[in-house]
Amino acid sequence: MSNIKRFGVSLEDDLLKQFDSLIRTLGYGNRSEAIRDLIRNRLVEEEWKDEEAQTVGVLSLVYSHERPDLTETLNNIQHQHLNEIVSSTHIHLDHHNCLEVIILKGSCRIIREISDQILSTRSVKHGQLMQTTTGNHLD
Repeated sequence: MSNIKRFGVSLEDDLLKQFDSLIRTLGYGNRSEAIRDLIRNRLVEEEWKDEEAQTVGVLSLVYSHERPDLTETLNNIQHQHLNEIVSSTHIHLDHHNCLEVIILKGSCRIIREISDQILSTRSVKHGQLMQTTTGNHLD
């Protein structure tokens, strides 16, 4: 970490009490680290506004494997994006449902396009893209 700077923050008493309660619940040792994480989260959100920024996404999806061509369809989509798909993990949840987690790296635009294509595939029951960062621009 680079040089640490101290600064003051003014908050209403009730808001500070709520914040302190939240950070205790989450296990933060102090307000500073909680505030650093809030700032980092906001910076990552801003990073994703640049369509060409190089970022990382984690796509999770739950689907029924009972549709005969679904696995083939999902594999075909992934094979079309070998440069962006870093890894995938497939887990059998029960006799009917599977969980797949796909890690993507590339421009925000491409990661969103791939995620939308996969999540809109018929028989995908639920999914979500977690947008994160390569970490190159964060301390």
